Amino acid sequence: MTQRLILGQTLAFDGDPAALGLAAARHMTQGGVVMQAGKITAIGAADALRAAHPDAAITDHGQGLILPGFVDAHAHYPQTAIIASWGKRLIDWLNSYTFPEEARFADPAYAAQIAARYLDLLLSNGTTTVASYCTIHPQSVDAIFSAAQTRGMRVLAGKTCMDRDTAPAFLRDTAQSAYDDSRALLARWHGVDRLSYIITPRFSPTSTPAQLSALGTLWAENPDCLMQTHLSEQTDEIAWVRSLYPQARDYLDTYEAHGLLGANGLYGHAIHLAPREIDRLAEVGAALVHCPTSNSFIGSGLFDMGLRDRLRVGLATDTGGGSSFSMLRTMAAAYEIAQLRGMALHPAELLWLATGGSAKSLRLETKIGRLAPGHEADLVVLDLASTQAIAQASARAEDIWQAVFPTIMMGDDRAIAQVYVAGKPIKA
Repeated sequence: MTQRLILGQTLAFDGDPAALGLAAARHMTQGGVVMQAGKITAIGAADALRAAHPDAAITDHGQGLILPGFVDAHAHYPQTAIIASWGKRLIDWLNSYTFPEEARFADPAYAAQIAARYLDLLLSNGTTTVASYCTIHPQSVDAIFSAAQTRGMRVLAGKTCMDRDTAPAFLRDTAQSAYDDSRALLARWHGVDRLSYIITPRFSPTSTPAQLSALGTLWAENPDCLMQTHLSEQTDEIAWVRSLYPQARDYLDTYEAHGLLGANGLYGHAIHLAPREIDRLAEVGAALVHCPTSNSFIGSGLFDMGLRDRLRVGLATDTGGGSSFSMLRTMAAAYEIAQLRGMALHPAELLWLATGGSAKSLRLETKIGRLAPGHEADLVVLDLASTQAIAQASARAEDIWQAVFPTIMMGDDRAIAQVYVAGKPIKA
């Protein structure tokens, strides 16, 4: 099978720079990546790779920066069409925009249309893997997985489950149908090609205890699967949970009591956590997912990035509550939120969060998120001079971090010079 050698600047991480320092990063101004059969087979200096692989098809990206493809650890693809809807906090936003739009996914043709649009938007922004909520409709899961297969993408997704009268009648299932539908979808899709099923209760306020228990049972039966949900996004949401689950010690306990707390759990937002919740999440080895543009857009609060010391943390757009499909914009928002909490995230930390960090939160760190032999060849090539403003800033750079930071802070889809999915270029 033909080898492909792509040349440019390379930036590879051996681990989290927040823990290991900048020694975890290896930058080459004239580097390259060899890909074959969808995997990375070698990285190194351009001249050495040319000599070692004389028959490889070569693509030279010049000064383009080659990175792992971005990994979005929490999103709602059915909300693609309602992104940037004005002026609501979480509960009002769900009722005014989200739930009416999600009702449209009862139509398989509409679900397929939006799934295709969404994944193309991701690719145009350099995102090669996403973990997405779907709707209560099984066909919404079929739609995104089918679209992912067509594009060869690694995608994780699950049917969103809601059976409580806090959700509109037209978007409710039952405890039994949530279990049955999720079980059937898991059997159909989990582990097929590059696809993974995630068990997906939306959040405690829209599920009865019976449904949470049913999904906890399903998770216990399939412990290799991930489980995703929302946790402590807004203070009024926490008060709502307290009114619905008066016996619970805290928000996290509404999941723990029903078998939905574990090492393969993904807890989105997690802004307003109590000390007990942090301790339990750390004890079981769960992952948090930081959604900075959503947290600011809907007015939720400021995530504590210091929790990385105890927990795996991924980064996510949370579209459409988030205001951008771009992980560059998401990194910029993460930087700004950390600044408001008195923490200046280094560009290396931001890039890690959007690649290896998110991959680790999804338990995919041995497959994606790094430039390393044996990892899947999902890559993005950044143009570090994509606009006049970015170019004049990066031209003054004294090292790679000063060169890439303007793109993190001001970049958009124009900065995406090329994307490779399983070693195949996406742009002509």
